[in-house]
Amino acid sequence: MPFYMDRHYVEGATAHAVAVAHTATLAGQDKYRVRFLTYWFDDVRSTAFCLVDSPDQETVRQAHYEWHGLVLHEIIEVDPAVVEAFLGRVADPIPADPLHLENAIDAAFRAIMFTDLKDSTLMTSTLGQARALHLLHVSNVLTRNALRAYRGREIKHTGDGVMASFASVSDAVTCAVSVQEAVVEHNRQSPKDEVILRIGLHAGEPIEDNGDLFGTAVQLAARLCAAAGPSEILVSETIRDISSGLGLPFQDLGIIELKGFENGVRVFSIPWAQPRDSG
Repeated sequence: MPFYMDRHYVEGATAHAVAVAHTATLAGQDKYRVRFLTYWFDDVRSTAFCLVDSPDQETVRQAHYEWHGLVLHEIIEVDPAVVEAFLGRVADPIPADPLHLENAIDAAFRAIMFTDLKDSTLMTSTLGQARALHLLHVSNVLTRNALRAYRGREIKHTGDGVMASFASVSDAVTCAVSVQEAVVEHNRQSPKDEVILRIGLHAGEPIEDNGDLFGTAVQLAARLCAAAGPSEILVSETIRDISSGLGLPFQDLGIIELKGFENGVRVFSIPWAQPRDSG
């Protein structure tokens, strides 16, 4: 059967109340031949997301309405492997206290990071394939070391860099800075193996108006990465607002036109350091 993710707006609900509703669905799921696999609840944004194995969307709607009366606002078909890559699980977590599942449930809001190795295509023609692959390997290692340190999940390798997700926006921002600092240190120690990365960050919820899992968050993060200059970190206004408490000197670059976005996007850079001139 296909898998679906749905979204509810549950203003005023508590984590405990949503956990009780989830338990109710588990108790009666056999009636509709559905499996409610897990859920995510974000009390800050008053949203809950459920992952369901079901014959079709209408069955998901009927089961939800009968068991706890919560109205579905959106529902999309998803690949469970992609859900797990972004959100870290496709089943209920094992809570420290089995009677309090809500304590183990996280929000589905994620920060998305893209990295890109500058001039990676040109490297192959100027340095040769073996040399270019070596430099790409170096950039991968530096990025993945930072992902492990700041709880980032690698979604995929893009060929020239990495796409990753973070449950914490502050972790994502700190990771991006850490990657650039690691690159500078590598270049200082191995100037003949210099690598230059650009990074883009945005954040959002899994179900969006375009019907894709993290569609806008992924697209905007990728566009910000593509628009970044050498050694630059570009972030969206959403990232800037949520991580303002980090004390980083975000620089407002104003409204920028980005491919794929009908309206201009307010963009910020993080002047994390002054890397040496890369030419």
